[in-house]
Amino acid sequence: MTTRALNKKKTTINILRARHLARIPWLVHGFSTRSGGFSRAYGKGDLNLGFTKDDTGVSVERNRAAFFQSLGAVMRQRGSGKVVAGVWPLVTLRQIHSDIIHHVESPPAQQLTGDGLISATSGLLLAIQTADCLPVILVDTRHRAVGVFHAGWRGTVKRIVEKGVGEMYRNFGTRPRDLKAAIGPGIQGCCYEVGEEVRTKFESQFVYGTSLFREIKESDPVREKYPLLFLTARAPGHSELPKKIFLDLVEANRQQLVAAGVPRKNIEASPLCTNCHPELLFSYRAEKGKTGRMMAVAGIRG
Repeated sequence: MTTRALNKKKTTINILRARHLARIPWLVHGFSTRSGGFSRAYGKGDLNLGFTKDDTGVSVERNRAAFFQSLGAVMRQRGSGKVVAGVWPLVTLRQIHSDIIHHVESPPAQQLTGDGLISATSGLLLAIQTADCLPVILVDTRHRAVGVFHAGWRGTVKRIVEKGVGEMYRNFGTRPRDLKAAIGPGIQGCCYEVGEEVRTKFESQFVYGTSLFREIKESDPVREKYPLLFLTARAPGHSELPKKIFLDLVEANRQQLVAAGVPRKNIEASPLCTNCHPELLFSYRAEKGKTGRMMAVAGIRG
């Protein structure tokens, strides 16, 4: 996944793009980062694209306008003898960690609720917001259709991207082998610690569920130096340290796409972990809940 920097009034907007999607001439797509914006709620010059409680609406609107301009999602209209530039209509969601997917053909009158959007209409910008959860973009290169999906662990265990492939087939006749997929930056298996109940949910839904998790024992230097202090009556004689469980959310979504028929070679995933790189990416965990939002967007040129 590549990064493009664009200078605009002493700010630098970094847009991450999937290499195989960047070669599609009719596609507009990108994953935003936090650099190059006007917000000051989370740091100086952040590109927060979500209307959060900490940021101002004016800053978010300015950030969005700059981001869309950088993407090239701009239409030009003639009026009164002048050429007027404007950004494409934006379609977003009130995200609820669900498997609800909407097919949109025009800007909706009211904000939709769910976690997936699909469209074959040109001149619309579909977007989902993230700050640790995975953004996933699907592109049907044969039928010129796109989809964007918000995949946290709850949406993933509900098979949102797998259902997204099905919804694109139902609405556009999409064949899975014609799909190209991009999984954007999100919290990776190195940092995504979850509870036993999450592992149980995945193992009950997927035959490969167990392989998505790894365990490590918590280290305790005092216990290691003075093991006799922690003797118990239980065999083998020592109390057990609790285990940490980590989920590989990227692999979970990759496996779903492959199971749905998308060729593995058509799936590109960003290696960037939001929790490891809070200087570049917003992370709900790394910033303990006070953070902005990034966008994953896709649209079709007319």
